[in-house]
Amino acid sequence: MLDIRACASLPGLFLAQAARLGPKPVLWAKRGGEWHARSWAETEEQVLSLAAGLAALGLEPGDRVALISENRPEWAMADLAIMAAGGITVPAYTTNTVADHLHILDNSQARFVIVSTPQLAERALAAAARADRQPGVIAMEPPPLAQSSGIDLHSWGSIQTMGRESGQVAAMRATVAELRRDATACLIYTSGTGGVPKGVMLSHGAILHNCQGATRVLEDLGLEENEVFLSFLPLSHAYEHTAGLHFPIAIGAEIYYAEGLEHLAANMAEVHPTIMTAVPRLYESMRTRILKGLAKAPALRRRLFEATLALGERRIERGRLGPLDTLADAVLDRLVRAKIRQRFGGRLKAFVSGGAPLPYEVGLFFTALGVRILQGYGQTEAAPVISCNHASRMRLETVGHALEGVELRIADDGEILVRGELVMQGYWRDPTTTAQVIDAQGWLHTGDIGEIDPDGAIRITDRKKDIIVNSGGDNVAPQRIEGFLTLQPEIAQAMVHGDRRPHLVALIVPDRDWMESWARENKRDDPIALMNDPDFRHAVSMAVDRVNTQVSAIEKIRRFILVADPFSVENEMLTPTMKIRRHRIKEKFGSTLESLYDERK
Repeated sequence: MLDIRACASLPGLFLAQAARLGPKPVLWAKRGGEWHARSWAETEEQVLSLAAGLAALGLEPGDRVALISENRPEWAMADLAIMAAGGITVPAYTTNTVADHLHILDNSQARFVIVSTPQLAERALAAAARADRQPGVIAMEPPPLAQSSGIDLHSWGSIQTMGRESGQVAAMRATVAELRRDATACLIYTSGTGGVPKGVMLSHGAILHNCQGATRVLEDLGLEENEVFLSFLPLSHAYEHTAGLHFPIAIGAEIYYAEGLEHLAANMAEVHPTIMTAVPRLYESMRTRILKGLAKAPALRRRLFEATLALGERRIERGRLGPLDTLADAVLDRLVRAKIRQRFGGRLKAFVSGGAPLPYEVGLFFTALGVRILQGYGQTEAAPVISCNHASRMRLETVGHALEGVELRIADDGEILVRGELVMQGYWRDPTTTAQVIDAQGWLHTGDIGEIDPDGAIRITDRKKDIIVNSGGDNVAPQRIEGFLTLQPEIAQAMVHGDRRPHLVALIVPDRDWMESWARENKRDDPIALMNDPDFRHAVSMAVDRVNTQVSAIEKIRRFILVADPFSVENEMLTPTMKIRRHRIKEKFGSTLESLYDERK
């Protein structure tokens, strides 16, 4: 297996692997109902041609290129080509609004945008047309002509042809050879406490450091060069960008691009993945589907499943089973667990969970059923993996041990501090905020409260910062959405809730004047009763719907509760400076907010 530590850059790592593995498959995608592969050699040729084309088009070292695409082989090739030409990749979510794209284009001063489908191109082109520095656009597929007026527009194929005809394809190898580990590889935008997305500058070395550490974590699984990854999370997410793209490249694995959530189970059965990285939301939904299917199963199958789960949980939590239980557990492993493992393709060595905290009961559920799930911990600012459980010393209640080469320290206030090559170079064009999270000694202040147990494993106990991390691993600044809500005439105060949850919900205090006016017009005389009045709730929901049109998919409010009494200093729900006290509000309304996630209600 290639020595990752000897590589100076991500495209350098890829070229080294391509030289070794040339005809073997690396990138797989489905077309016409069939899986088709690109070999390492074919991918290398397209990457270098695209890199030469970008250079011929005017891309200079350090220029930023926005990349807007669903997961597909071209995403990986574009990322590698941008870096091979000396540029900096700026991934953007496919769910971004025009305003989101515009912020990223203006803040990064992107020289080019690479976009995939016509649907995604509509928003990308609209943002490009309004950008301070209008970028050129490269379309993987033909975009809507009406949207491309005035834009310097190129096709994916024409850029590759330009690269081949420039005679500079071979020169790209020299450009890659000159890249340094401390050069910036990508800007990954993530929301901060102010709600404005900030560009996290990650070096080649930071991501290579993660890849090396992940190799050490997973080596006791028996890593081989025929590992199969099924890529599902958005590649614009730092977790998938590292763990689902560059780490598989680092170990010479094959990457299959899933068709989408609705096809995930079928894709797993077809692809037979050996390692799969995902966020807790996926594992939560898998568990829910398994339990719903079980409820419809014959009584004997249900009893066998429940016995298997109970024995597995007992073995994990007690450390061992008695002689009779050990025998029963072995029998149930053949009868039940073997079939469950087959549902996940039959070759799965491990699920890896990251991007958000994994609920203990979810980890226990899968592990008890014989499906290994390794929880990790990190953040975009750390490229993004800081720690992960090892298969040989897995502790479900922790997020594992720090990766090789990562220094850890617990500050006096309990905050987890991290230092090492994995730490970001800073926030793009934002030295003030950078200085707030990386101190003079190079320690990254994670904003998480935790402890390191005697065995060296990290346990997260609380969050220091008011950032919601949903179960998909997305960072959401609640103040931003709360600000939009309270701008509505119907809403006086709001608190958004959704940490570790699949979507956002809210607690809303209606504006008193608007509420009284509505009550008069609709002949209602009891303001308290309005909180449960369907017509009144509908009027408030229209205000919430207006806000939902202004924010991205992960920021939308799905459900809400109404309360009549406003937050105040007197009831300890506001600070003297009129900021909401989230912990106080959660103490009183937390169970009600959590009940909004019960789909039966």
